[in-house]
Amino acid sequence: MFCPFCHAPDTRVIDSRLVADGTQVRRRRECIECKERLTSFEVAELLMPKVMKRDGCRDPFNEDKLRAGMQRALEKRPISAEQFEASVSALIKKLRATGEREVSSQLLGQWVMESLQALDPVAYVRFASVYWDFKDVDAFKEFVDQLNQSHSEVQ
Repeated sequence: MFCPFCHAPDTRVIDSRLVADGTQVRRRRECIECKERLTSFEVAELLMPKVMKRDGCRDPFNEDKLRAGMQRALEKRPISAEQFEASVSALIKKLRATGEREVSSQLLGQWVMESLQALDPVAYVRFASVYWDFKDVDAFKEFVDQLNQSHSEVQ
């Protein structure tokens, strides 16, 4: 690593420690030439896959968009901030775990719906109504009837 003081091309590591719940490495360094000391932090660069839309375009994954869509569905529902954050984190972790460069928006939407269904059935129906783009009340009613039927079979 370059020394920020004298711009020498190399520094030596004096000490390394894990910080931030093990997601970062803090290193104390010393310049070989000017003997100045500095601290550096290393974080793994985890690239998120691009989202391939139905129309064929590819957009970078946008966590803010994911959060906004889920928050809209969960608006005025009895879900704690901790539950919401855990759900978002699990979705992001699942997305990273694919190891793919691209993920279809349909797959991501399905994962969000599964997550919302586990959190709150009303939020699930809200999200599904936008996701499936119901054209009329009959389509919406059919979806809710199927949901009720599958729910009664589970019990």
